[in-house]
Amino acid sequence: MSDAEAALQALREAVRLAPDNLDLVRHYGQTLLTLLRYSEAEEHFKDALARHPDSQALKTALADAYYRQDKNSHALAIVETLIGQGQPYPAALVLHARLMYRAGEVPTAVASYKQAIDISDEVSDPQLEGLLGIQTWRDDEAAEPTEPFSDEVVDGRIRQASEGEAEGAAANIERPKITFDDVGGMTKVKEQIQIKIIYPLTHADMYAAYGKKVGGGILMYGPPGCGKTHLARATAGEVDAKFMSIGINDVLDMWIGNSERNLHSLFEEARRHRPCVLFFDEVDALGASRADMRQSAGRHLVNQFLSELDGVESDNEGLLILGATNAPWHVDSAF
Repeated sequence: MSDAEAALQALREAVRLAPDNLDLVRHYGQTLLTLLRYSEAEEHFKDALARHPDSQALKTALADAYYRQDKNSHALAIVETLIGQGQPYPAALVLHARLMYRAGEVPTAVASYKQAIDISDEVSDPQLEGLLGIQTWRDDEAAEPTEPFSDEVVDGRIRQASEGEAEGAAANIERPKITFDDVGGMTKVKEQIQIKIIYPLTHADMYAAYGKKVGGGILMYGPPGCGKTHLARATAGEVDAKFMSIGINDVLDMWIGNSERNLHSLFEEARRHRPCVLFFDEVDALGASRADMRQSAGRHLVNQFLSELDGVESDNEGLLILGATNAPWHVDSAF
């Protein structure tokens, strides 16, 4: 028996002997979640709630177990009950923010997270803050807007950002020195990038003769740390092009309309520096499935993204786009 299994067995026995010790019961369940034993954690929290039916902490923990198994509707049913009370449970608000982010409803996720840390700073989640691009609320109070976020409709339209707010986003532009020779393996992915992106750029005259434009995009899928960003930089270095790495915090904004403006600004910057490779990390956060969205703000951003990719109003010649995601099943089908 491994040390981890022995420790888990000892915890299990301790819970059996002291089933009314809520801290111990929660600790055992959280240990199961840490060990990725989600179904066991789910059953444990269900049994614990039979003994402690009013525990908000156990209900949130059960919702977390559902969330980790992608049982989003189960998790949301519990969470919405917990945050609909007179004093919302802050940990449930954080989990609600994660569920909304997963569903592509980023403004709702931002609002839920901010409400949670307003109630209790102890539930702060730096990783989630990074995904939502809201670190400035915690690091610089001067950066906080003077008006609250609102979906208020004025003259039949959703209220836009107030005067004096940012006109657009800016991203760092670099010229990578690495090439495919610096990237080990991934032969098939390299071949696809060469055929769809590199060859049209290096043999532009041949493609022009057949009426083909230089440009296009590829969506890369893989777990964190598998080299997607490194490969994107190497693609730019392979054709001596400019490179723009765009994270969701470069685009997303709490004000209605600002996210679309930021995205357009970034595409315009890339068009001014073509040939240019745009790399969108966590692209599923910007192009989530519109069918799963409950509010219109997320759909507007997806529509703007698709419009920029289509190049209907602007020429995308020489614009090369790479997207990366850990969850391609969450990306809108139009992409």
